[in-house]
Amino acid sequence: MDNFYPRLKDLREDHDLSQGQVAEYLGMKQPQYSRYERGLRDVPTDVLILLSKLYGASVDYILGLSDIQNPYNK
Repeated sequence: MDNFYPRLKDLREDHDLSQGQVAEYLGMKQPQYSRYERGLRDVPTDVLILLSKLYGASVDYILGLSDIQNPYNK
């Protein structure tokens, strides 16, 4: 899980989004989202799901459990 927090930032930057834009999408304030990226707060499951949808990446990838970014097919 060492890749978890850097991946949040990398995904955001890869999509040319600011922390404020991601926070707005998630329905929270920017400082709260910043704490997730810095590893100061655990990311709730519902937020992980929203980030997965936003970035088109599997939750496993976001959590650093997989190096395959694509989400699973249903």
